[in-house]
Amino acid sequence: MITPRPAAGPSRPDRRTDRRTVAGPDAALGVVIVNFRGADDTIECLESLMRSTVALRIVVVENGSGDDSAQKLRDWAAGRYRPAPASDTMAVFTVPPLPKPVTMVEMPASAVSDAPGAVAPLTLILSDDNLGFAGGNNLGLRLLASDRRLRHFWLLNNDTVVAPDAPAALLRRMDATPDIGMCGTVVCHYWQPDRLQALNGYVFNKYTGAGRAIGGEELAAIAYSPQDVADATDFVLGASLAVSRPFLSEVGPMAEDYFLYFEEIDWAVRNRRRGTNAFVTGFAHGANVYHKAGRAIGSRSLTAARSAFSEYWLARSRLRFTARFFPWLWPLHWLLCWAMLGRRLIRRQFANAGALARAALGRPFR
Repeated sequence: MITPRPAAGPSRPDRRTDRRTVAGPDAALGVVIVNFRGADDTIECLESLMRSTVALRIVVVENGSGDDSAQKLRDWAAGRYRPAPASDTMAVFTVPPLPKPVTMVEMPASAVSDAPGAVAPLTLILSDDNLGFAGGNNLGLRLLASDRRLRHFWLLNNDTVVAPDAPAALLRRMDATPDIGMCGTVVCHYWQPDRLQALNGYVFNKYTGAGRAIGGEELAAIAYSPQDVADATDFVLGASLAVSRPFLSEVGPMAEDYFLYFEEIDWAVRNRRRGTNAFVTGFAHGANVYHKAGRAIGSRSLTAARSAFSEYWLARSRLRFTARFFPWLWPLHWLLCWAMLGRRLIRRQFANAGALARAALGRPFR
Protein backbone atom coordinates (compact mmCIF):
# COMPACT_ATOMS: atom_id res chain seq x y z
CA MET A 1 0.00 0.00 0.00
CA ILE A 2 2.92 2.35 0.69
CA THR A 3 5.74 3.11 -1.71
CA PRO A 4 8.37 5.74 -0.74
CA ARG A 5 8.77 8.90 -2.79
CA PRO A 6 10.98 11.93 -2.12
CA ALA A 7 9.91 13.72 1.06
CA ALA A 8 8.24 17.10 0.98
CA GLY A 9 7.90 19.60 3.80
CA PRO A 10 5.15 22.16 4.28
CA SER A 11 4.66 24.47 1.30
CA ARG A 12 4.16 28.18 1.72
CA PRO A 13 0.44 29.03 1.65
CA ASP A 14 -0.98 31.45 -0.89
CA ARG A 15 -0.90 34.91 0.74
CA ARG A 16 -3.86 35.92 -1.43
CA THR A 17 -6.26 33.83 0.66
CA ASP A 18 -9.18 35.96 1.84
CA ARG A 19 -8.83 35.76 5.59
CA ARG A 20 -12.39 37.02 6.06
CA THR A 21 -13.88 33.77 4.73
CA VAL A 22 -13.75 32.26 8.23
CA ALA A 23 -16.62 34.60 9.15
CA GLY A 24 -18.69 33.94 6.03
CA PRO A 25 -22.44 33.24 6.31
CA ASP A 26 -22.32 29.89 4.49
CA ALA A 27 -20.30 27.87 6.99
CA ALA A 28 -20.93 24.12 6.84
CA LEU A 29 -18.03 22.99 9.06
CA GLY A 30 -17.75 23.60 12.79
CA VAL A 31 -14.46 23.17 14.66
CA VAL A 32 -13.89 22.36 18.34
CA ILE A 33 -10.53 23.12 19.98
CA VAL A 34 -10.08 22.18 23.64
CA ASN A 35 -7.52 24.23 25.56
CA PHE A 36 -5.92 23.01 28.77
CA ARG A 37 -2.97 25.10 29.94
CA GLY A 38 -1.80 25.59 26.37
CA ALA A 39 -2.92 29.05 25.28
CA ASP A 40 0.13 29.70 23.09
CA ASP A 41 -0.46 26.44 21.21
CA THR A 42 -4.17 27.27 20.86
CA ILE A 43 -3.37 30.71 19.48
CA GLU A 44 -0.97 29.25 16.93
CA CYS A 45 -3.68 26.77 15.92
CA LEU A 46 -6.23 29.58 15.53
CA GLU A 47 -3.82 31.73 13.53
CA SER A 48 -3.51 28.88 11.01
CA LEU A 49 -7.15 27.75 11.08
CA MET A 50 -8.56 31.23 10.52
CA ARG A 51 -6.73 31.41 7.20
CA SER A 52 -9.15 28.75 5.94
CA THR A 53 -10.34 29.05 2.36
CA VAL A 54 -13.88 28.10 3.46
CA ALA A 55 -16.13 29.58 6.12
CA LEU A 56 -15.93 27.99 9.57
CA ARG A 57 -17.53 28.21 12.98
CA ILE A 58 -14.81 27.74 15.60
CA VAL A 59 -15.40 26.97 19.27
CA VAL A 60 -12.54 27.04 21.77
CA VAL A 61 -13.31 25.30 25.07
CA GLU A 62 -11.17 26.60 27.92
CA ASN A 63 -11.18 23.38 29.90
CA GLY A 64 -10.65 24.49 33.50
CA SER A 65 -6.95 25.29 33.04
CA GLY A 66 -6.74 27.30 36.26
CA ASP A 67 -4.11 29.57 34.71
CA ASP A 68 -4.10 32.67 32.52
CA SER A 69 -5.17 30.83 29.36
CA ALA A 70 -8.50 32.65 29.00
CA GLN A 71 -6.88 36.05 29.43
CA LYS A 72 -4.17 35.22 26.91
CA LEU A 73 -6.86 34.28 24.39
CA ARG A 74 -8.70 37.55 25.05
CA ASP A 75 -5.48 39.54 24.69
CA TRP A 76 -4.65 37.73 21.45
CA ALA A 77 -8.08 38.52 19.99
CA ALA A 78 -7.65 42.15 20.98
CA GLY A 79 -4.17 42.33 19.45
CA ARG A 80 -2.37 42.79 22.78
CA TYR A 81 -0.65 39.37 22.84
CA ARG A 82 1.32 37.84 20.01
CA PRO A 83 3.23 34.66 20.91
CA ALA A 84 5.85 33.58 18.41
CA PRO A 85 5.32 30.33 16.48
CA ALA A 86 6.98 27.40 18.21
CA SER A 87 8.84 26.51 14.99
CA ASP A 88 10.31 28.81 12.37
CA THR A 89 9.61 26.16 9.73
CA MET A 90 5.90 26.07 10.58
CA ALA A 91 5.62 29.86 10.74
CA VAL A 92 4.62 29.80 7.06
CA PHE A 93 1.09 28.96 8.28
CA THR A 94 0.77 31.72 10.90
CA VAL A 95 2.98 34.65 9.89
CA PRO A 96 2.19 37.46 9.42
CA PRO A 97 -0.42 37.44 12.21
CA LEU A 98 -4.08 37.86 11.37
CA PRO A 99 -5.42 41.44 11.44
CA LYS A 100 -6.68 42.37 14.91
CA PRO A 101 -8.97 42.74 16.69
CA VAL A 102 -10.67 39.41 16.09
CA THR A 103 -14.26 39.23 17.32
CA MET A 104 -14.60 36.47 19.91
CA VAL A 105 -17.89 35.73 21.68
CA GLU A 106 -17.43 34.49 25.24
CA MET A 107 -19.83 32.38 27.31
CA PRO A 108 -19.75 30.18 30.43
CA ALA A 109 -20.25 26.44 30.02
CA SER A 110 -23.60 26.72 31.81
CA ALA A 111 -24.97 28.90 28.98
CA VAL A 112 -24.28 26.44 26.17
CA SER A 113 -27.63 24.64 26.40
CA ASP A 114 -29.47 27.97 26.14
CA ALA A 115 -27.37 29.36 23.29
CA PRO A 116 -29.16 30.57 20.14
CA GLY A 117 -29.01 28.45 17.02
CA ALA A 118 -26.64 30.68 15.04
CA VAL A 119 -23.09 30.18 16.33
CA ALA A 120 -20.61 33.04 16.02
CA PRO A 121 -17.51 32.60 13.82
CA LEU A 122 -15.32 32.36 16.96
CA THR A 123 -16.61 31.46 20.43
CA LEU A 124 -14.76 30.93 23.70
CA ILE A 125 -16.53 28.65 26.19
CA LEU A 126 -15.27 28.87 29.76
CA SER A 127 -15.51 25.71 31.86
CA ASP A 128 -14.68 25.94 35.55
CA ASP A 129 -13.73 22.26 35.63
CA ASN A 130 -11.41 20.09 33.56
CA LEU A 131 -13.94 17.91 31.75
CA GLY A 132 -11.32 15.72 30.08
CA PHE A 133 -10.80 15.24 26.36
CA ALA A 134 -14.27 13.87 25.64
CA GLY A 135 -16.11 16.20 28.00
CA GLY A 136 -14.43 19.29 26.57
CA ASN A 137 -15.12 18.24 23.00
CA ASN A 138 -18.72 17.29 23.78
CA LEU A 139 -19.29 20.73 25.29
CA GLY A 140 -18.13 22.38 22.07
CA LEU A 141 -20.13 19.93 19.97
CA ARG A 142 -23.32 20.78 21.86
CA LEU A 143 -22.95 24.43 20.94
CA LEU A 144 -22.09 23.75 17.30
CA ALA A 145 -24.91 21.22 16.89
CA SER A 146 -27.40 23.95 17.77
CA ASP A 147 -26.50 25.65 14.47
CA ARG A 148 -28.45 23.66 11.89
CA ARG A 149 -26.42 25.14 9.04
CA LEU A 150 -23.42 23.05 10.06
CA ARG A 151 -23.23 19.63 8.39
CA HIS A 152 -19.98 18.38 9.87
CA PHE A 153 -17.88 18.88 13.00
CA TRP A 154 -14.08 18.77 13.27
CA LEU A 155 -12.38 17.99 16.58
CA LEU A 156 -8.91 19.47 16.37
CA ASN A 157 -6.21 19.29 19.02
CA ASN A 158 -5.03 22.68 20.23
CA ASP A 159 -1.39 21.72 19.55
CA THR A 160 -1.94 21.45 15.81
CA VAL A 161 -1.36 23.75 12.86
CA VAL A 162 -3.38 23.30 9.67
CA ALA A 163 -2.75 24.13 6.05
CA PRO A 164 -5.16 26.84 4.80
CA ASP A 165 -6.83 24.47 2.33
CA ALA A 166 -7.22 21.64 4.87
CA PRO A 167 -10.77 22.57 6.00
CA ALA A 168 -11.94 22.78 2.37
CA ALA A 169 -10.39 19.39 1.56
CA LEU A 170 -12.01 17.83 4.63
CA LEU A 171 -15.39 19.31 3.76
CA ARG A 172 -15.18 18.09 0.15
CA ARG A 173 -14.36 14.54 1.21
CA MET A 174 -17.16 14.38 3.76
CA ASP A 175 -19.73 15.83 1.37
CA ALA A 176 -18.60 13.43 -1.37
CA THR A 177 -18.80 10.27 0.75
CA PRO A 178 -22.28 8.75 1.15
CA ASP A 179 -23.18 7.78 4.71
CA ILE A 180 -20.01 9.38 6.05
CA GLY A 181 -19.57 9.11 9.79
CA MET A 182 -15.97 9.67 10.91
CA CYS A 183 -13.23 11.16 8.78
CA GLY A 184 -9.56 11.90 9.39
CA THR A 185 -6.78 13.74 7.62
CA VAL A 186 -3.08 13.48 6.90
CA VAL A 187 -1.34 14.23 10.21
CA CYS A 188 2.38 15.01 10.16
CA HIS A 189 4.73 15.71 13.03
CA TYR A 190 4.96 19.44 13.73
CA TRP A 191 8.64 19.16 14.65
CA GLN A 192 9.41 16.91 11.67
CA PRO A 193 6.89 17.99 9.03
CA ASP A 194 8.38 15.65 6.44
CA ARG A 195 7.34 12.67 8.63
CA LEU A 196 3.86 11.26 9.16
CA GLN A 197 2.27 10.73 12.53
CA ALA A 198 -0.60 8.93 10.82
CA LEU A 199 -2.61 8.71 7.65
CA ASN A 200 -6.17 9.06 8.92
CA GLY A 201 -5.77 6.92 12.03
CA TYR A 202 -4.84 3.55 13.45
CA VAL A 203 -5.20 -0.18 13.13
CA PHE A 204 -6.21 -1.56 16.53
CA ASN A 205 -5.22 -4.87 18.14
CA LYS A 206 -7.76 -5.85 20.80
CA TYR A 207 -5.39 -8.43 22.30
CA THR A 208 -2.64 -5.95 23.10
CA GLY A 209 -4.89 -2.90 23.40
CA ALA A 210 -2.45 -1.00 21.19
CA GLY A 211 -2.88 0.82 17.93
CA ARG A 212 -0.51 1.02 14.96
CA ALA A 213 -0.49 4.32 13.11
CA ILE A 214 -1.18 3.88 9.40
CA GLY A 215 1.89 5.22 7.63
CA GLY A 216 3.37 6.23 10.97
CA GLU A 217 6.92 7.68 10.79
CA GLU A 218 7.03 7.25 7.02
CA LEU A 219 8.02 10.12 4.75
CA ALA A 220 5.16 12.56 4.24
CA ALA A 221 5.49 12.18 0.46
CA ILE A 222 4.82 8.42 0.37
CA ALA A 223 2.47 7.09 -2.27
CA TYR A 224 -0.71 5.39 -1.05
CA SER A 225 -4.26 4.56 -1.99
CA PRO A 226 -6.67 6.82 -0.05
CA GLN A 227 -9.37 4.16 -0.22
CA ASP A 228 -7.01 1.49 1.13
CA VAL A 229 -6.15 3.82 4.02
CA ALA A 230 -9.83 4.46 4.77
CA ASP A 231 -10.62 0.74 4.63
CA ALA A 232 -7.72 -0.10 6.98
CA THR A 233 -8.69 2.50 9.58
CA ASP A 234 -10.07 1.01 12.79
CA PHE A 235 -10.28 4.43 14.41
CA VAL A 236 -9.44 7.98 13.37
CA LEU A 237 -6.66 9.83 15.18
CA GLY A 238 -8.29 12.11 17.76
CA ALA A 239 -5.94 15.01 17.03
CA SER A 240 -7.83 15.57 13.77
CA LEU A 241 -11.19 13.81 13.80
CA ALA A 242 -14.31 14.93 11.97
CA VAL A 243 -17.82 13.53 12.32
CA SER A 244 -21.03 14.17 10.41
CA ARG A 245 -24.21 15.51 11.96
CA PRO A 246 -26.11 12.22 11.39
CA PHE A 247 -23.26 10.29 13.07
CA LEU A 248 -23.34 12.58 16.10
CA SER A 249 -27.12 12.33 16.30
CA GLU A 250 -27.40 8.55 15.95
CA VAL A 251 -24.17 7.18 17.48
CA GLY A 252 -24.12 9.88 20.14
CA PRO A 253 -21.35 12.02 21.62
CA MET A 254 -18.00 10.79 22.90
CA ALA A 255 -18.07 8.62 26.02
CA GLU A 256 -16.90 10.85 28.88
CA ASP A 257 -16.02 8.14 31.41
CA TYR A 258 -12.55 7.64 29.90
CA PHE A 259 -11.38 11.21 30.66
CA LEU A 260 -8.32 10.62 28.41
CA TYR A 261 -7.54 8.03 25.71
CA PHE A 262 -9.70 5.42 23.96
CA GLU A 263 -12.54 7.88 23.26
CA GLU A 264 -11.95 7.61 19.51
CA ILE A 265 -11.86 3.81 19.37
CA ASP A 266 -14.92 3.64 21.66
CA TRP A 267 -16.76 5.91 19.22
CA ALA A 268 -15.65 3.78 16.27
CA VAL A 269 -16.64 0.46 17.87
CA ARG A 270 -20.05 1.83 18.88
CA ASN A 271 -20.56 2.75 15.23
CA ARG A 272 -19.38 -0.62 13.87
CA ARG A 273 -21.69 -2.49 16.22
CA ARG A 274 -24.63 -0.88 14.44
CA GLY A 275 -24.00 -3.51 11.75
CA THR A 276 -25.65 -2.66 8.44
CA ASN A 277 -26.58 0.76 9.84
CA ALA A 278 -22.96 1.67 10.55
CA PHE A 279 -21.62 4.88 9.06
CA VAL A 280 -18.68 4.88 6.64
CA THR A 281 -15.20 5.98 7.73
CA GLY A 282 -13.60 8.42 5.28
CA PHE A 283 -10.12 9.83 4.71
CA ALA A 284 -9.53 13.41 3.57
CA HIS A 285 -6.16 12.82 1.95
CA GLY A 286 -5.95 16.41 0.71
CA ALA A 287 -6.11 17.87 4.23
CA ASN A 288 -2.76 18.36 5.95
CA VAL A 289 -2.44 18.86 9.71
CA TYR A 290 0.76 19.19 11.75
CA HIS A 291 0.67 17.92 15.34
CA LYS A 292 3.02 18.67 18.24
CA ALA A 293 1.67 15.57 20.03
CA GLY A 294 1.02 15.28 23.74
CA ARG A 295 2.21 18.71 24.92
CA ALA A 296 -0.54 19.24 27.53
CA ILE A 297 -0.51 15.83 29.22
CA GLY A 298 3.06 14.61 28.85
CA SER A 299 2.23 11.91 26.31
CA ARG A 300 4.94 10.72 23.96
CA SER A 301 5.40 7.78 21.62
CA LEU A 302 8.32 6.56 23.75
CA THR A 303 7.31 5.14 27.11
CA ALA A 304 10.53 6.46 28.62
CA ALA A 305 9.20 9.98 28.05
CA ARG A 306 5.55 9.37 29.06
CA SER A 307 4.39 11.12 32.22
CA ALA A 308 2.84 9.27 35.16
CA PHE A 309 -0.43 11.13 34.46
CA SER A 310 -0.45 9.90 30.86
CA GLU A 311 0.55 6.38 31.92
CA TYR A 312 -2.29 6.18 34.44
CA TRP A 313 -5.05 7.27 32.07
CA LEU A 314 -3.79 5.14 29.20
CA ALA A 315 -3.86 2.02 31.39
CA ARG A 316 -7.15 2.83 33.07
CA SER A 317 -8.90 3.66 29.80
CA ARG A 318 -7.57 0.48 28.17
CA LEU A 319 -9.04 -1.59 30.98
CA ARG A 320 -12.35 0.27 30.82
CA PHE A 321 -12.60 -0.09 27.04
CA THR A 322 -11.78 -3.82 27.17
CA ALA A 323 -14.34 -4.43 29.91
CA ARG A 324 -16.98 -2.65 27.86
CA PHE A 325 -16.44 -4.27 24.47
CA PHE A 326 -14.27 -7.38 24.97
CA PRO A 327 -14.89 -8.48 28.57
CA TRP A 328 -13.37 -11.93 27.99
CA LEU A 329 -10.03 -10.20 27.36
CA TRP A 330 -10.11 -8.07 30.52
CA PRO A 331 -8.07 -10.53 32.67
CA LEU A 332 -5.34 -10.54 30.01
CA HIS A 333 -5.15 -6.75 29.98
CA TRP A 334 -5.14 -6.60 33.76
CA LEU A 335 -2.11 -8.91 33.80
CA LEU A 336 -0.46 -6.88 31.05
CA CYS A 337 -0.86 -3.81 33.23
CA TRP A 338 1.13 -5.47 36.02
CA ALA A 339 3.77 -6.62 33.53
CA MET A 340 4.20 -3.01 32.38
CA LEU A 341 4.48 -1.97 36.02
CA GLY A 342 7.36 -4.41 36.45
CA ARG A 343 9.18 -2.92 33.47
CA ARG A 344 8.78 0.59 34.89
CA LEU A 345 10.32 -0.59 38.16
CA ILE A 346 13.29 -2.08 36.30
CA ARG A 347 13.75 1.28 34.57
CA ARG A 348 13.45 3.02 37.96
CA GLN A 349 10.38 4.93 36.77
CA PHE A 350 8.76 4.75 40.18
CA ALA A 351 6.12 7.43 39.62
CA ASN A 352 4.93 5.67 36.47
CA ALA A 353 4.91 2.31 38.25
CA GLY A 354 2.74 3.77 41.01
CA ALA A 355 0.37 5.22 38.43
CA LEU A 356 -0.02 1.83 36.78
CA ALA A 357 -0.73 0.18 40.13
CA ARG A 358 -3.48 2.70 40.86
CA ALA A 359 -4.98 2.16 37.41
CA ALA A 360 -4.96 -1.64 37.80
CA LEU A 361 -6.57 -1.41 41.24
CA GLY A 362 -9.22 1.05 40.04
CA ARG A 363 -8.01 3.84 42.29
CA PRO A 364 -7.89 7.57 41.48
CA PHE A 365 -4.69 9.02 40.07
CA ARG A 366 -4.22 11.14 43.19
